[in-house]
Amino acid sequence: MTNDPTYGFDTLQIHAGAKPDPATGARQTPIYQTTAYVFRDADHAAALFNLQEVGFIYSRLTNPTVAVLQERIATLEGGVGAVCCSSGHAAQIMALFPLMGPGKNIIASTRLYGGTVTQFSQTIKRFGWSCKFVDFDDVDAVKAAVDDDTRAIFGEAIANPGGYIMDVRAIADVADDAGIPLIIDNTTATPYLCRPIELGATLVVHSTTKYLTGNGTVMGGCVVDSGKFDWSANDKFPSFSQPEPAYHGLKFHETFGPLAFTFHSIAIGLRDLGMTMNPQAAHYTLMGTETLSLRMDRHVENAMKIATWLENDDRVDYVTYAGLKSSPYFERAKSVCPKGAGGLFTFAVKGGYDACVKLVNALEIFSHVANLGDTRSLIIHSASTTHRQLSAEQQEAAGASANVVRVSIGTEDANDLIADLDQALTKATS
Repeated sequence: MTNDPTYGFDTLQIHAGAKPDPATGARQTPIYQTTAYVFRDADHAAALFNLQEVGFIYSRLTNPTVAVLQERIATLEGGVGAVCCSSGHAAQIMALFPLMGPGKNIIASTRLYGGTVTQFSQTIKRFGWSCKFVDFDDVDAVKAAVDDDTRAIFGEAIANPGGYIMDVRAIADVADDAGIPLIIDNTTATPYLCRPIELGATLVVHSTTKYLTGNGTVMGGCVVDSGKFDWSANDKFPSFSQPEPAYHGLKFHETFGPLAFTFHSIAIGLRDLGMTMNPQAAHYTLMGTETLSLRMDRHVENAMKIATWLENDDRVDYVTYAGLKSSPYFERAKSVCPKGAGGLFTFAVKGGYDACVKLVNALEIFSHVANLGDTRSLIIHSASTTHRQLSAEQQEAAGASANVVRVSIGTEDANDLIADLDQALTKATS
């Protein structure tokens, strides 16, 4: 089928990018477990390597199973193309790689997953890049942080761990005024709940490990290209606007237009960084996308019930779920995530750090794991795990204080989940 945008989301999440296998008629996309592909002849091989023809060369670059997933995610996000890679962290580096250079910086939200904070505050220094962390609720502060060396702005649509909602449109306006791309991590929201490109984002990144796959089986990441950014408007992005020596002076933006970022990420990013998604992982994620809307509706429904129950429990100090009317992000969520505020949030337990540890240990249905977006309900004490590497101030800014636990609400019976939290809170606070 064609990826006709007039089709509904529920249709596209099953069919986009896929068609029956031409060789066998197989209805499900096969797992093409191969490293290389036979060329028709020498001229065909030369055309592929010279980017004069699109096709399959070597599975570090392109693979038919992965290609279906790329097209499906791009379609669901409203982008022109996508590149899948080995993990969400890999997707973040893939997104930044063609934009950055020694001495250049990005501006990132203070409300990010702890591993992302570490990647941006520490690891990217090894490339000569730097990051400025800013509270994205203060739009003027974001504007003030932009300088001549800023090459991108990065934020999460629904922030991990607290479920805070980013004003994507307001930050997109800042990026547009500065002539730089806005990169949105849409992992927690998924394209079903939030469409960042429609709100002004240039690139969208995902950890496909999470909700897109939905079953906790495989790692993966994806970068979606909106196709809307003018990479040649200034001299900030020579990877796209200037001749590429490895391809005999080819200019990616001039040659590939709206698909410049996508082609560059495959032809250079995957070629040289090697952050490749394997075809079996793509297969599992393709199967996961087929039920994405069904699962997200249940995640949201359950999260709302459980957050409401927790908010009214005397053993809980506060709940951060943006679907609650008490949340400062309640109104914003209506425009950024009109179908619901997701399934991820935190709550503070009376009794602090020790009570949080006891709570986690006492739960029976919730799984204590460093993951989110599973059909199973998950819990973790971020301050001692995912955000442990951060300072107390950084933990506070990220919404991962010592008295807080993060929950990823699954698709089980909500009453069973409430009962499990009830008995665990009794043990944690008695």
